[in-house]
Amino acid sequence: MTQDKTSNRTEPTTRDLVMLHGWGMQSAVWKACQQAIAPGWTQHPVDLPGHGSGHFSAATRDLWSWTDACLERAPERALWLGWSLGGLIALAAALRAPARVAGLVLLTATPRFVQATDWTPAMPESTLDQFRAGLADDPKGTLSRFLALQVRGSETARETLRALRHELSERPDPDPQALSVGLDILADGDLRGRLPDIKCPALWIFGERDTLTPPGVAERVEMLMPGAQTRVIRGAAHAPQLSHPQETAAEIAGFLADLESAPTSAEAPGDV
Repeated sequence: MTQDKTSNRTEPTTRDLVMLHGWGMQSAVWKACQQAIAPGWTQHPVDLPGHGSGHFSAATRDLWSWTDACLERAPERALWLGWSLGGLIALAAALRAPARVAGLVLLTATPRFVQATDWTPAMPESTLDQFRAGLADDPKGTLSRFLALQVRGSETARETLRALRHELSERPDPDPQALSVGLDILADGDLRGRLPDIKCPALWIFGERDTLTPPGVAERVEMLMPGAQTRVIRGAAHAPQLSHPQETAAEIAGFLADLESAPTSAEAPGDV
């Protein structure tokens, strides 16, 4: 690990990239955009507990246990890319094991997913309640409706939905119990007060038309996490890496290039 003395910022010394998907998804969703995102980096798509190959048990029942499960499957040090719920877990990983997280790329993520009196750019709690009720009666139908909600408003909604369904079609469905716990994490997770404690470089990417994580979150992040970068992809909804892969990849590439070109302690002015 090295440090830039001009900015007092720890620089990443890794080309490993952990990739975390969102609720009800699995690592297969990255296939459509993997080649565009971070070429030359060693990519590590990780399934959340009960999703894809991710192990789920009675011990993985909250945000921190899900975070620990992902840390167990991650390289010793890496940059973490998290989409939606995966972004919340990436934030938790940076708090849980800061030496292992070289930087963060947060796709349509937020430190709090549900609305509060002091946090209006978020989902109404009733939205999650509807998914929770539907999950008990019709898990497949609920997942299908959630996929449609993720692309709602996007300029390429039909094509993005088709890509999502294609990548998930040949994989087993998530564990219903894991889905239920995931909804609890989305409902209860709140890391707003911890954002100033995260010191690694961070890029937040939002979709202009996202109804699950409105782009208004960007302004809140800029206040709570000084030094973080925020970007909004025009015309995108909740899955910009699929609906607008070139624009999203360009933002990520620029962020990674800045990290790699930043001066290290050996290059900082004043060093002998």
